[in-house]
Amino acid sequence: MKAIHCVRWGMPDQLQLAELPLPQPAAGEVRIKVAAAGVNFPDALIVQKKYQLQPPLPFVPGTEVAGTVDAVGEGVDAQRIGERVVAFVGLGGFAEFVCAPATHAVRLPPSVSDEVAAAFTLTFATSQHALLDRGQLKTGETLLVLGAGGGVGLAAVELGKLAGARVVAAASSADKLAAAREHGADVLVDYSQPGWRDAVKTATEGHGADVVYDPVGGRVTDDALRLLAWRGRLLVVGFAAGEIPQLPANLLLLKGASAVGVFWGEFAKREPRANAAMLAELFDALAQGRLKPHIGRVYPLAEAPRALADLLERRAVGKLVLRP
Repeated sequence: MKAIHCVRWGMPDQLQLAELPLPQPAAGEVRIKVAAAGVNFPDALIVQKKYQLQPPLPFVPGTEVAGTVDAVGEGVDAQRIGERVVAFVGLGGFAEFVCAPATHAVRLPPSVSDEVAAAFTLTFATSQHALLDRGQLKTGETLLVLGAGGGVGLAAVELGKLAGARVVAAASSADKLAAAREHGADVLVDYSQPGWRDAVKTATEGHGADVVYDPVGGRVTDDALRLLAWRGRLLVVGFAAGEIPQLPANLLLLKGASAVGVFWGEFAKREPRANAAMLAELFDALAQGRLKPHIGRVYPLAEAPRALADLLERRAVGKLVLRP
């Protein structure tokens, strides 16, 4: 099978399109013929040895896929062969075939396309876990979404609106802000411009944001921390800007505020029942058309290095997807 192979640590351009043996499902696993694979920020970090997970070389990156079960391992019902599924695989997704635990392969509603499914799980599960579980977002509260034009950012905009919040979308370009508006944002703010904090204060009538969703990090986090309302919650989702901020604890104290870590992957492993219930709700909303993932671009498998570079260099609007 064809797959993207990481044989040494480095930037995405060192990745190779290789011919690798077809994987065989172990006991309790299914093999998936990949129709589409989501491209996520952790995929770009892991090949540089900058992520929490550091697999031994060589390996195939790719965290989430959609496709069809074409083989099963011992202990898995053979009737699953032919089933359309989406799966969070952690590694191996940038390939024509990948194996995953059968419990991780979730049946897809017929109305959901492969591209949409591959663009959905990580971004929407991360954002749902962040907003409703970790952030306890309530109807009528103000949500400030940083990086609102990216995959997780747009998911947070949609889920915030679905939860009944007033959503202030902050991003760094007009096209990203336009996408945020299309997905329901109430207020748009360009945080690459001076005075963006004043714009947020004006939009919230001086109250500030009850919840800040932050996948960006760096100086933007420092600014956003000062925009928290009393009892506000800063959700630490990631560091797309490349810099891990050092939070001034005195500001948390003065605002009675909280900085809350968000790690959906670990939540899914430690609390599988709660995660399964959350995913069921999300896929139900997707099938009903209440959630609409934004796919910015679809690339052939061989262009995976380009897709990852586009993500790292912040050229992506919405979610990027590969098709083997």
